[in-house]
Amino acid sequence: MVMPHPSWNESYASGQLPWDTGQPEPLLVEFVTSGAVTPGLTLEIGVGTGTNAIWLAERGFNVLGVDVAPLAVERAHAKMKGRALRCRFAEWDFLKAPPPDGPFQFVFDRGCFHVFDEPGERQRFAAHVAATLAPGGLWLSLIGSTEGLPREVGPPRRSAREVTLAIEPALEIVELRSAEFRGDNAKVWFCLSRQRTIPAQPSTRHS
Repeated sequence: MVMPHPSWNESYASGQLPWDTGQPEPLLVEFVTSGAVTPGLTLEIGVGTGTNAIWLAERGFNVLGVDVAPLAVERAHAKMKGRALRCRFAEWDFLKAPPPDGPFQFVFDRGCFHVFDEPGERQRFAAHVAATLAPGGLWLSLIGSTEGLPREVGPPRRSAREVTLAIEPALEIVELRSAEFRGDNAKVWFCLSRQRTIPAQPSTRHS
């Protein structure tokens, strides 16, 4: 099921990792410490070197972190340093299939959903999240936004329309708001979704 992604692996080999701050993502920290999600079986997609996954595990979450880049997974394992935490890492292409370890109570990605340029790929990503979420489970995705000043570098930009078109058929969007990657001066969408209990209903118009 693993599909190597040479460009991502080369980024880890070269050390060109602007997204890897070495600190847990403040928006995730704020969300978890607010009590909005409680410890349970958790999946992080695009885990990188494991900083967020390990932070979650330190707070009682049982975490599986997956990444398409073998070097990222290798470094995540090294960062664990034999610590007795419920935190595992695996090389996995999430766009091809969700991992078989679910269902998960919480799914998190910091800038993985937004790397896919094609609408069909983003729809498949959301559908795979829906397939692996437990009933009542939550998916928090931090997505590069079309808001904010022009910039030459930083995360890919996705519009709110692109986000909802991809996610809404598969999941119920609970919250979609503008936020910021601190220290990066890049606007992001804080997008929280959950399993649907009924399908999305069609848009209506006045007759």
